[in-house]
Amino acid sequence: MTGYVGSIEKQTLNNSYFRHVLFTGKHAQLVVMCLQPGEEIGTEVHPNIDQFFCVEQGEAKFVFDERDEKLMRNGDAIVVPAGTQHNVTNASKTAPLKLYTLYSRPNHRDGTLHRTKAEAEASEAAAHR
Repeated sequence: MTGYVGSIEKQTLNNSYFRHVLFTGKHAQLVVMCLQPGEEIGTEVHPNIDQFFCVEQGEAKFVFDERDEKLMRNGDAIVVPAGTQHNVTNASKTAPLKLYTLYSRPNHRDGTLHRTKAEAEASEAAAHR
């Protein structure tokens, strides 16, 4: 089998990296993330990619199209339709936010591991040169 099998909850809770791609298929990608207190993913839009998020630990503030805000907690899930501007911020000032996301069409290179947001931003800037 070429897919992902395992406890996504354990993988997410044990992850301390900003972004870690666990699986990349032809039509979907599974990624675990850890945002430090107050850290955000950064405003983004995926024109052709739907995205599912599930919070496993902490509180996340989701902002859509710069006006619609939702506070999500452990066990909450949200789907971001393709073309929707969005950002995710760790709402806590003291505890990390642990979540996983599914991209419906892969968005990152298979095996991507960004230890920090700064590393992720540098990698993305280099890819666009």
